[in-house]
Amino acid sequence: MVLNIPEEYIRATRLTEQELLVEIAVLFFQKGKLTMGQAAKLAELPQYQFQWILAGRDIPIHYDLEDYNEDLETINTLKL
Repeated sequence: MVLNIPEEYIRATRLTEQELLVEIAVLFFQKGKLTMGQAAKLAELPQYQFQWILAGRDIPIHYDLEDYNEDLETINTLKL
C-alpha cells in the first residue's frame, strides 16, 4: 500500500521524509500497533538507534513473546 499525503501537510510539519517516517514509527510502536523490529524497519533505522529515540522520549520498551519470536527468527536467518 502506498500512502499519499498532500505536500502542503508535509511542508506544514517542517519534517524531512526520514523524520516523518520516524514519527509515524514511534507512534505506531507506542500504541502497540508495530513491534520494535517493525517500527525500526518503517523508520529505516537500525533497531538500536530506534531504541535510543524511544529512550530519549521516555517511551518504555515493551518486549513480549511476539518480539522474542521475531528476534529468534532473525537470529536463525543470520546463522551461516
